[in-house]
Amino acid sequence: MFWRAGDVLRVSCPFDTAVVTAVGRDDVSLRWPWWEIDPDVVGVAWNGDVAVSRTDPDELFTTDPPAGDLRPGGTCRVGVLPRIVHVLEVRRGGEPEETGWLPRPTEILTVLPGGVAPDPDAEFEGLDIEVDGGVPFTFEPVFRPYAFLEAGDDVADAAGRAWHFGGPLAWAAFDGAAGAPRWPLLLLAGAADAATVAASTAGGLHDDEVDRWRRAAGLSG
Repeated sequence: MFWRAGDVLRVSCPFDTAVVTAVGRDDVSLRWPWWEIDPDVVGVAWNGDVAVSRTDPDELFTTDPPAGDLRPGGTCRVGVLPRIVHVLEVRRGGEPEETGWLPRPTEILTVLPGGVAPDPDAEFEGLDIEVDGGVPFTFEPVFRPYAFLEAGDDVADAAGRAWHFGGPLAWAAFDGAAGAPRWPLLLLAGAADAATVAASTAGGLHDDEVDRWRRAAGLSG
């Protein structure tokens, strides 16, 4: 399945054994069990270690024993306990990225943890997950807002306004005015199925779909 911005996912990763190479005040460095140093990369030097935070509640990876109990030279198990994230951005296609390690990823998700809302004023936010970068993540779909539309579709709403669907939180009205599309919707152009779009929006509101997404992403009660 191809992921897209707005998707709410449950992500996890089975635990594997790692050697503790250093312990700092805020993080521990582990010899990463899933990557190898890329001998052919230019301008990127990676030493084989990955830092796992001891203090950040949004840290994706967990160690067993806990990071606070680890000592240099010891071993632990590292993985990801099942948790909810929502996707901000997907980078996919083109040449594999030169990260300094192997395998080189071709698809990267930028996500926020469940319960953390996007900040429209932030220049950078979220954490990157390499979908095909060697770490054996499992991704379970939880909710996809506007699943009946495809990015790039154009629709007309009940008020007669035309809209471009760039993603569930990226609607753009052709008239340049603000607002949100009023259901029901009529597909004007794009890859979606016109009958499915009409049936899916025959009842309810745009705000209802946003509320469903917010609940799934842990952003509302």
